[in-house]
Amino acid sequence: MPSPQALSEADRRLVAAWAADCAERVLALFKAEAPTDDRPRDAIARTRAFARGELDAAGEIRRRFVAGRAAQSVSSPAAVAAARAAAQASGVAHMGAHALGAAAYAAKAAGLARPDQLTAVADEVAWQVEHMSAAVRTALRRLPPLGEDSAGPLGSGLLASGVLGEIIREIQAAIGVHPRGSAG
Repeated sequence: MPSPQALSEADRRLVAAWAADCAERVLALFKAEAPTDDRPRDAIARTRAFARGELDAAGEIRRRFVAGRAAQSVSSPAAVAAARAAAQASGVAHMGAHALGAAAYAAKAAGLARPDQLTAVADEVAWQVEHMSAAVRTALRRLPPLGEDSAGPLGSGLLASGVLGEIIREIQAAIGVHPRGSAG
């Protein structure tokens, strides 16, 4: 039985475009430090092509780690988070839950880029939620609450802790996904 974090291919294509939008908003943070490294930009473009049905899931699953390796070519935490946002977006072809990873890394990058602006992360999350279509919101509601299913990126790993976990919980709460037993 597939993980509930996978989503159907149709839903993955829907959320891929939104994940690409989230990652693209912080791409300049990466490009400022590594202007000739096109891996994150390519990952975002490929994510959009996957969303449009121009690329198949199998091919994108094989390529999903390319953008993540770009994070090793930069040193500022904001640039690293921006590269990881692009990598998470490219992972949506494999598993829909990576869309929330893309959004979380993008919001983290925005916050790291503006440490003097206390609302930078919250402002980015607000933009992300505001720019979800109804179809994307519905697809993302199909994902389990963060930490409640171990078979994917929303399990007990990196996305479930620290600022990334806080951001994903905030996004899920904003779209009506609450932990089991929560009155939310």
